[in-house]
Amino acid sequence: MPLPRLLTLIIGVIFILGMTLLLVDSIFQLYAEIAFTAPLLANLLLLLIIVLLAVIIGAFAYYFHLSTSGGAKKTTQRRQAAKIPAQKNEAASYNLQAVRQQVDKIQDEVAREALLKRSQEIEANLARGEIRVIVFGTGSAGKTSVVNALIGRMVGEVGAPMGTTQAGETYCLQLPGLAREIYITDTPGILEAGVAGTEREQLARELATQADLLLFVVDNDLRASEYEPLRNLAQIGKRSLLVFNKVDLYSPEDETAILAKLRERVHSFIAPSDIVTVCANPQPVPLETGEIVQPDPEIFALLKRLAAVLRAEGEDLIADNILLQSQRLSEEARKLIDKQRRRQADKIIDRYQWLVAGAIAVTPLPGVDLLAAAAVNAQMVVEIGKVYDLQLDLESGRELALSLGKTLVSLGVVKGAVQLLSTALQLNIATYLVGKAIQGVTGAYLTRIAGKSFIEYFRQGQDWGDGGITEVVQRQFKLARKDEFVKSFVNQAIAQVVKPLTDNFEQLEQPQEPEETVELEVEEVVIDDWEIPTPRQDDW
Repeated sequence: MPLPRLLTLIIGVIFILGMTLLLVDSIFQLYAEIAFTAPLLANLLLLLIIVLLAVIIGAFAYYFHLSTSGGAKKTTQRRQAAKIPAQKNEAASYNLQAVRQQVDKIQDEVAREALLKRSQEIEANLARGEIRVIVFGTGSAGKTSVVNALIGRMVGEVGAPMGTTQAGETYCLQLPGLAREIYITDTPGILEAGVAGTEREQLARELATQADLLLFVVDNDLRASEYEPLRNLAQIGKRSLLVFNKVDLYSPEDETAILAKLRERVHSFIAPSDIVTVCANPQPVPLETGEIVQPDPEIFALLKRLAAVLRAEGEDLIADNILLQSQRLSEEARKLIDKQRRRQADKIIDRYQWLVAGAIAVTPLPGVDLLAAAAVNAQMVVEIGKVYDLQLDLESGRELALSLGKTLVSLGVVKGAVQLLSTALQLNIATYLVGKAIQGVTGAYLTRIAGKSFIEYFRQGQDWGDGGITEVVQRQFKLARKDEFVKSFVNQAIAQVVKPLTDNFEQLEQPQEPEETVELEVEEVVIDDWEIPTPRQDDW
């Protein structure tokens, strides 16, 4: 209880006791005088005085009750505000529920099972009692020696060549004053040579992303190849301690200089207090007698900082890591679904672009600019919308197609497409087929640009983004103008559009007997074999 309230309470109690004694004496004398002449009136007066005293005492007690309950309420509020880990765990649980809903949409069975397994592991970690500390760094920088020194016993081969630690090896550490167990994992070294070294590095990086706390071990100034993974881990939210090991190999001046460089390089994401120097496996020291003495590891600075960080931040570190893992899993599921949807939408675009090309090549439109309006069939828009779980009616599809068609014309995409494809097609087909082929292939080309633009529109929840429809269309047209794409597209166009036109033209040019004239007219209906409907203005 605060001192002012305590003094008020003491003074109030003394005052009440004094007043009580004085009143008792006065009331007794008054009661004796009145009771001699009017006993009933004396009893009423005595009752009134007792009630008055009870009211005063009750009011005094009520005041202190309010003060106490107010303090308790503030304490409760402070306790509720301190329950950050619980709130983060709830957020992680929500993310995992979203992941399970996303997983149901994934068609790849292997990927779906892998995501489900990882979500179950994260759920199990929500209730776990240990803190995960990951020891990370370059090969043979002294990671295993640091682990050995921390837990006080040999757990790995010290002084081993690069590549000795093949997989993540985990050991238990108990720090005084910390109830939770600490699991320390020694990871394979990064930057090792060969395919096996690359695979071990990938494992080490994956383990590092799962850490509650990261110990990044170096034995000199940070190289760029070490700085990048350390900074990337900090950017995704990993709490790190930078451990400068093997300081016994340097003079005091060199040690001070290297330490200063380390602090300068990582000052934006690691505090100076989180950079510690250790000598996990000191070099043997020869005595004058010829005896070789093995000094004890100098690891106290790291133990002290590790204990301080885990005591102050341990609960938050666990909660932060669980939340991060759930968010990463959710993002991975989202990317898988996005790739799956893109593949489905691309198949729809491929189908409609050649459908449009065939229809236009068979019955050319009078003006090439009209291809912009015919570039996207409304039904294609509706089908792409369904891939992205958006239900559109045909009228909405027509409005979207018309809007994008006008944009294609206004931006000069139609003209640019005609020029681009004319040059490419004239090198591959006869002059008499150029006109039909250009219109048909341009229609397919514009359909592809429009379809790709609608993928971006639906991916962003029916929103063209900050740059609007113009920026999206320009970006897709730029991608479609790349040489490698144009070559591939023209080759497909020749097979899908030009070859059927050439075959039909050659059949018409062949001399026919008079009696086979009727047969020729029937052969012209070979268009139906393409399953390409005659385009109508309402359909585009």
